[in-house]
Amino acid sequence: MIRVAAVGDIHMGPETRGALRPAFESLPECADVLLLAGDLTRHGTLEEARVVAGEVRDLPVPVVAVLGNHDHHDERPDEVAAVLEDSGARVLEGSGTVLSVGDTRVGVAGTKGFGGRFVGRSAGEFGEPLMKEFVRCSRRCADALRVALEELDEQGCDVRIALTHYSPVPETLAGEPPEIYPFLGSYLLAEAIDTAGADLAVHGHAHAGTEHGMTSGGVKVRNVAQPVIGRAFRVYHLHAHEPLTAGVSGTAPD
Repeated sequence: MIRVAAVGDIHMGPETRGALRPAFESLPECADVLLLAGDLTRHGTLEEARVVAGEVRDLPVPVVAVLGNHDHHDERPDEVAAVLEDSGARVLEGSGTVLSVGDTRVGVAGTKGFGGRFVGRSAGEFGEPLMKEFVRCSRRCADALRVALEELDEQGCDVRIALTHYSPVPETLAGEPPEIYPFLGSYLLAEAIDTAGADLAVHGHAHAGTEHGMTSGGVKVRNVAQPVIGRAFRVYHLHAHEPLTAGVSGTAPD
């Protein structure tokens, strides 16, 4: 059994320094890996990134992250990612990483993702150049996620996880105003996940959303935005070598 701790939207700044560290130091007791689902900072500044880095530095479990829209706000995402990677975290964008948990190979594929909404109510690649680029950005993120998941399969991973900031399904947005769904996720992410296959999809971004969802292909989706889970992280259990529709259960660490 693989124990996956996950949280997103922690929005850290100098005044919250050290707030999560005690909980994160307890991770070896309940989890094998920590996933950070974006919006780790408030405005994407390097000062804020250094605060996040201090929370995860030298943790005894691997830390894998994607950035969120807030982490892009200061227009220095590569530098923010570099600060986090200097602390030992692995920051993904259209890429994957393989972790060894005992004799199990756990693959994580990640992208920030982007908006566009969902099947039947989605934006189209038509009209003004800005609208076309909006949709193309979503498609590029989804295509990169699909390729990263396929590469993890080729590498013989026993468990594969899709890590995004934006949501792949509308179910985990329930509670948010429907008018902002186009800016919270895209069905293209779910298509990528279902095409390549995964055991679990984790995202953040939807602060007023719902924790549980599922893709049309049967992959369980979890919204781990901190305002949704209401704690430092949530832990899910995955069993290697089981069908993709295998159960995912959550525990409730403080």
